[in-house]
Amino acid sequence: MNATALIPTDDSLARLERLAALSQRLLERAKARGATQAEVSCSEETGLNVSVRLGAVETVESTRDRGIGVTVYFGQRKGSASTADLREESLEATVEQACAIARYTEDDDAAGLADAALMARDFPDLDVWHPWALDTDRAVDLALACEAAGREADARIENSDGASVGSGESLSVYANSHGFVGHERDTQHTLGCALIAGQGDGMQRDGWYSTALSHLDLQAPDVIGRIAAERTLARMQPRSVATGQYPVLFAADVARSLIGHLLGAVSGGALYRRASFLLDHAGRRIFPSWFDIEELPHLRKGLRSTAFDAEGVATKRSHLVQDGVLQRYVLGSYSARKLGLATTGNAGGVHNLQVKANAGDFDSLLRGMTRGLLVTELMGQGVNPVTGDYSRGAAGFWVENGAIAHPVDGITIAGNLKDIFAGIEAVGSDVDPRSHVGTGSILIGKMMVAGEQ
Repeated sequence: MNATALIPTDDSLARLERLAALSQRLLERAKARGATQAEVSCSEETGLNVSVRLGAVETVESTRDRGIGVTVYFGQRKGSASTADLREESLEATVEQACAIARYTEDDDAAGLADAALMARDFPDLDVWHPWALDTDRAVDLALACEAAGREADARIENSDGASVGSGESLSVYANSHGFVGHERDTQHTLGCALIAGQGDGMQRDGWYSTALSHLDLQAPDVIGRIAAERTLARMQPRSVATGQYPVLFAADVARSLIGHLLGAVSGGALYRRASFLLDHAGRRIFPSWFDIEELPHLRKGLRSTAFDAEGVATKRSHLVQDGVLQRYVLGSYSARKLGLATTGNAGGVHNLQVKANAGDFDSLLRGMTRGLLVTELMGQGVNPVTGDYSRGAAGFWVENGAIAHPVDGITIAGNLKDIFAGIEAVGSDVDPRSHVGTGSILIGKMMVAGEQ
């Protein structure tokens, strides 16, 4: 995107220092009240969000949020409290409330800070701070240009769900009584558009968006609008398909939902509650032998890059899946202790997953599947995390002779996630960069597709 603007004086580092100083004061107050361990999280977020529809401004929202969380431990009794008020009496009350809660809770053998030896010590520049001096007028102009490009692309674009621009900055400090203090600052910017083609029962809706840490990496407004129009028009006059078992290709932007189901099943909370279909599966092959997923927390300009997790534990590059084998779970210190394992540095989630491609681009995947279903949209929440049973509404395109034949909707795809994972035949090189889960399109050799009887 070629939109440029002068960046005003950046006071983010000074604001981080103020948050760090505040966190130290709160830790000292917790210690003075008898807490054996304590941790503090402080954050500030600012943002601008603008939406337009049919050439007129709908909403303009400027946000400025602050959050301060205090957690204390009296032995293995835990208490937490939070506030957004920086007045001394409010801060004092927050610490006192956390301590009062801890005094009345029961001991929890898994409670406590992460081990001191695991705290991060290196804090590389991960290139995630790219503020954008975006004012309201400029944001409105960008949104209007995006929507106009889509609406003007084709006469069949009858209506619009609007276009929006969002820009946000986040500052955060995490500190604990081990002496750890970690600062983070990051930005994220988004531009998107949704359009409606046709009329009455023949209406179809689709859209497109671009998101990046730097506004210079966003797609141009007119490009986003035209892609939204192309996607909307391609869905017109959909048909169903005959019920049966077919190859199913998940487009890249929906394929990451499959990885999301994996993450849910290997997360510590699901495992220690015994609510996962992948219970006791670490060290077992659950994907084809060529399949790899690697976590890259220090990736420069990564959407989830960080030197430390939500407990201050140093992050590191590691495989989640290698040669089809589940290498580990996704754990913070609490869930790790509940399972008798060690934290994986994933308190707060995963950081930049990359799924290894074994195939070419999107077109080559279509040619390779010959005949089957391309899924571009999923609906409903029909996934059982305990059994792995999977059943979701879907829309997309029917593929014949390696090419898109016609749009499809009103269908359901079903299977079991263990079978789906094992049945992956290809991962494309067409990685969607708009997520911290980096995957190309994923081809499943066979799934049940329920359409016409």
